[in-house]
Amino acid sequence: MKIIVTGGAGFIGCNFVHYMVKRYPGDEIINLDLLTYAGNLESLKPVEGCPNYRFVRGDIADRDFVFSLFEKEKPDVVINFAAESHVDRSITDPEIFVRTNVIGTTTLLDACRKYGIQRYHQVSTDEVYGDLPLDRPDLFFTEETPIHTSSPYSSAKAGADLFVLAYHRTYGLPVSISRCSNNYGPYHFPEKLIPLVISRALNDEEIPVYGTGENVRDWLYVTDHCTAIDLIVRNGREGEVYNIGGHNEKTNLEVVQTVLRALGKPESLIRFVTDRPGHDRRYAMDPTKIETELGWKPQYTFKTGIPVTIQWYLDNKDWWENIVSGAYQSYFETMYGARL
Repeated sequence: MKIIVTGGAGFIGCNFVHYMVKRYPGDEIINLDLLTYAGNLESLKPVEGCPNYRFVRGDIADRDFVFSLFEKEKPDVVINFAAESHVDRSITDPEIFVRTNVIGTTTLLDACRKYGIQRYHQVSTDEVYGDLPLDRPDLFFTEETPIHTSSPYSSAKAGADLFVLAYHRTYGLPVSISRCSNNYGPYHFPEKLIPLVISRALNDEEIPVYGTGENVRDWLYVTDHCTAIDLIVRNGREGEVYNIGGHNEKTNLEVVQTVLRALGKPESLIRFVTDRPGHDRRYAMDPTKIETELGWKPQYTFKTGIPVTIQWYLDNKDWWENIVSGAYQSYFETMYGARL
């Protein structure tokens, strides 16, 4: 198969590209990414020399570019990771989230309609469901939970999901959607909680924690997410949504404390800061559907996955230090400038 992976230079996308290139050497993986601030080609170094991998720089919201790419490549499958995804950034600049997450998605869908595909898969988020109360640990998000967004980011992702389902119903496009809980693991951009704690703690810098740190998230190791998407694309039912969760609920404060203990750093580094506007209280996914229909099970618990993650950051300081310094942004010109 020829597979276009959009957003493959981001955190989850690059991990998925690594997984697919190695697992399916007979498939052709085309990584389409605009390389905005969170896109980092240094994350793709392990697969750059692989014969079944190629990188293409471009904007999924650029209709002429996308259609010309589909005309040339005729992909069998499109898996859309490309998205603006940072809630705080969406609060200060909602428009770019609409352009990438909604217009970008509909542009891809229109190209899929014109040129034909076996499957379009949309990578979504548990945040489209809103949040759950902290005092009801018995409640979980299911695929039937109504969409109830809290931020411009989650609203843009929910809008994209609705377009995907509408294209299936209206045009018969073969689509699927996965909604995942919080991911963690290698190549996570340092603005996110776990890599932020690791990078700042190693430098003995203060760790900002919103409010009192009581907000709860369900943590999913990124490789488990990749295997779930692979199963859905190959074996999942068309027009269906699948929730992907890790069964690893932790408060933000517990996560920070766990990382600090593992690094031998004091909790005195923690600084509680003013809470984010509209901060969701709790996310918790019920993955029964993907477990029963497709036989998926996460291989990592938070207890087993977090030491692997921390060790990766200790072993790959150059990767995240280049991001903190901004040096990673010159990598595209260094690697590809002379080839354009």
